[in-house]
Amino acid sequence: MLPKDQIDELKGLYSGLSLVMETGIEYIFIPNLQMPTGCVPDKLDALLCPSARDGYSSRLFFSQRVQGPRLLNWNANGVRIGERNWYAFSYKIGASAQRLAQKISSHLTALQ
Repeated sequence: MLPKDQIDELKGLYSGLSLVMETGIEYIFIPNLQMPTGCVPDKLDALLCPSARDGYSSRLFFSQRVQGPRLLNWNANGVRIGERNWYAFSYKIGASAQRLAQKISSHLTALQ
């Protein structure tokens, strides 16, 4: 179970945030997440997997591929979670002890 104080923090940052449970993993659904400047689209739905998955300490999935200033290795394509298809690029963030808000921010830095 994810820490309530951190979920409350995220709810203050992201409108409409909800939790999705699938195959014993708790995901954080963020509708209309604002992408960094220069990204297309500029907003889209995102899904944070805050625990280890696919060889990563955490993953941030997107409802579609994002075009940014750098080319990224989109190695998760059409992953089915919560009855939707999701996409993620290969990117490892720092310590798994980060707060949930820091994990999201860390993943988004790859799109800058």
